[in-house]
Amino acid sequence: MTSPDPLCRACGRPIEPRRSHRGGVPVYCSRACRARRVGPLDRAIEARLVELLDARAPGATLCPSEVARSLRDEGWRELMEPVRRAGRRLAARGELVFTQQGRLVDPATARGPVRLRRP
Repeated sequence: MTSPDPLCRACGRPIEPRRSHRGGVPVYCSRACRARRVGPLDRAIEARLVELLDARAPGATLCPSEVARSLRDEGWRELMEPVRRAGRRLAARGELVFTQQGRLVDPATARGPVRLRRP
């Protein structure tokens, strides 16, 4: 589920295209995303997501909370939104898809519980 619109570099959500988005300049959807950027924790989450998906059977899904819990025993709930952001970035690159009740959903607009799997 890729979008022709540019994607926020930090959270992976599509952005309304503007003339200033041409030329490969990093694009962010908000001041918060521009300030947050993608840091070492975000890269570690992406790597853990890929690692956990690789360890599963083809077509098997993964709950974002499993990734958060594998990174932290205490305070894992704080990692839920960073895990979803990492998932959206990986989905934008075509490395995984978001599902709800077994159906593919758009990661940018999905609300509620989601599962992640390889395409």
